[in-house]
Amino acid sequence: MTEASLRRRGLLAAAAGLAATPAAAQRRYGDDAPPQRYPDPDIVALDPRRFTAPLGNSAIRRLHTGMQWAEGPAWHATGRFLVWSDIPNDEALRLTEEDMKVSRRFRSPSGFSNGNTFDREGRQIAFRHLHRDVVRYEPNGRVTVLAARGPDGPFNAPNDGVVHPEDGSLWFTDPGYGALMNYEGERVAESANSPRPFIKEAIYRIDAQSGQVTKVADEPFKPNGLCFSPDYRTCYVADTGASHYPEASRIIWAYDVDGPRLRNPRTFASMALEGKNGMADGIRTDERGNLWSSAGWVGDGYDGVHVFAPDGERIGLIRLPEICSNLCFGGARRNILFMTASQSLYALPVETRGAHFC
Repeated sequence: MTEASLRRRGLLAAAAGLAATPAAAQRRYGDDAPPQRYPDPDIVALDPRRFTAPLGNSAIRRLHTGMQWAEGPAWHATGRFLVWSDIPNDEALRLTEEDMKVSRRFRSPSGFSNGNTFDREGRQIAFRHLHRDVVRYEPNGRVTVLAARGPDGPFNAPNDGVVHPEDGSLWFTDPGYGALMNYEGERVAESANSPRPFIKEAIYRIDAQSGQVTKVADEPFKPNGLCFSPDYRTCYVADTGASHYPEASRIIWAYDVDGPRLRNPRTFASMALEGKNGMADGIRTDERGNLWSSAGWVGDGYDGVHVFAPDGERIGLIRLPEICSNLCFGGARRNILFMTASQSLYALPVETRGAHFC
């Protein structure tokens, strides 16, 4: 049997499983929910030979709910806590690994921050919609503005980013959503009737030594989530441009990393699945080179997390009852997948590790 036939058989089996098991939207979460029978029916292997991360006796758990739009999870390895944003509520929240409890208003106001990450010294970096900048929180409580403008002018509204561990450079995206609406930042007059608030949406790099900001790519209509392959030779970027540009493709881009530059832009994966086509948002890679992407804006059976092999083939699904905005690997072993999904935070232990620490 050919490779294509095997893949097709896996997809058909998964489709049959989707129809035969309870829908994610019908599942109950919370303290009053009944115990989940193993294996969890909302963890779907489209290619069981390659999607080997699921554990037969682990289940998706909702750890917290009540937010308006949860985003930007990042794991602090030394402090052993998770930080994420509730953008419309203008606050950042924290969950500690010791007791898995959530403290609201870890930062308030947060500047309507979206993405979060940590640098090599463990300092939190946030991408703020309201101030349209990238900031670092210092141990003494001060806030350092790392960048508020690029070579073409002030940023639209920085979104998500990651620190390169070898040289400490910070790579981030600027799709501009925070400048298009008051709900997630502040709508600017010039952007009221335009999908492009100020300058062309792009991907940027901040040099750790000089602080110089350079634009490294602008092919995506609205570059959103960003991550590197385990060896840092490939950079992946989710494109959510379809939210405002009808001609935008619902894809994840891949670039070759050439020192401080990105080269060879190409499509890594399409978000289309069995006639449904949603959008990727936050993305991360695991130690095997698989890419885990938040997914949503379609509905039951699609929204959640889609997992792609290094060759771009979709190999697994994690179905959630809400649109998934972002994700990261955390825990002492980096083997817990944390998922921010609309109003809630979910977690799932997996048999792999995140390629990077946040």
